[in-house]
Amino acid sequence: MKTSWRTASLVASAAAVLALTTACGQETAPPATSQNVGATAGAGDVGAIGAGQASGGAQASESPSDTAGELNVSTDAELGKVVTDSLGLTLYRFDQDTAEPPASNCEDDCAKTWPPVPAEDATAGEGIDKALLGSVDRSDGSKQLTVAGWPVYRYVKDVNAGDVKGQGVGGKWFALNPEGKKAQAADRPGLSTREDPKLGEIVVDKNGMTVYRFMKDEAWPKPVSACTGACLEKWPVVSPVDFEDTKGIQKKGYMTFTRPDGADQQTINCWPIYTFAGDKAPGDTNGQGVGGTWYAVRPDGKPVGASEK
Repeated sequence: MKTSWRTASLVASAAAVLALTTACGQETAPPATSQNVGATAGAGDVGAIGAGQASGGAQASESPSDTAGELNVSTDAELGKVVTDSLGLTLYRFDQDTAEPPASNCEDDCAKTWPPVPAEDATAGEGIDKALLGSVDRSDGSKQLTVAGWPVYRYVKDVNAGDVKGQGVGGKWFALNPEGKKAQAADRPGLSTREDPKLGEIVVDKNGMTVYRFMKDEAWPKPVSACTGACLEKWPVVSPVDFEDTKGIQKKGYMTFTRPDGADQQTINCWPIYTFAGDKAPGDTNGQGVGGTWYAVRPDGKPVGASEK
């Protein structure tokens, strides 16, 4: 098996961390039997979710679709192959469900946000193995489509064909690939950058979540975090990431430090870094400018839209 570019020598990593540690002082800067439905009758007219237009000019209805129609495979630039319904709307799976045996744990309000996909008319289109299609009985007596045992859902915020706004929501919802597995982005480094349409080049973690700085923190002569207690519930710290597991991040001042609570935190250019609990999916930047003290981070550690103190 090829050695991943992520793999790094422990000895080299330890030496790198030791060397970087001195930089700050010197630098400034839920069960049922699944039934096969793969050979069911052909798809009828299909509605869409939410409001707006689906691709091909189909008008999206104001309620979830009552049909699935012919399932197909589309290719997302970041996630690769994902399963879609006959309108091209992305289909999802939920980590709190089970596939063996198939069971859905998304009810009530959850099912309003994540409408279960009906099984009755689902058929396998090109790229879909009909043997993987099945159904599970929900608590209301309806039959929900399963793929490889996993109950299948749509996401109300996906309005147009190709939308994948449900990907990674809450760290529990993922687009389905044709094998019923999670469609996930190709391996990302522990820290890397992306080009945000509004903020420019910013740092993201391995899940694609935006990384932030807190303007009340300190970097010199050593990193000090002013985010403690309840603050950490909203702004989780970024745990140590080996520099060999980064891409596009400045090396100078790249170090970790030990917080008063005993946890180690990563820095960029000696500045402590965090993610934001209010960001629900990769690409979100809901933490930008919060309280006038939280800002996304450039690859050199500078805050986006704020002046250094």
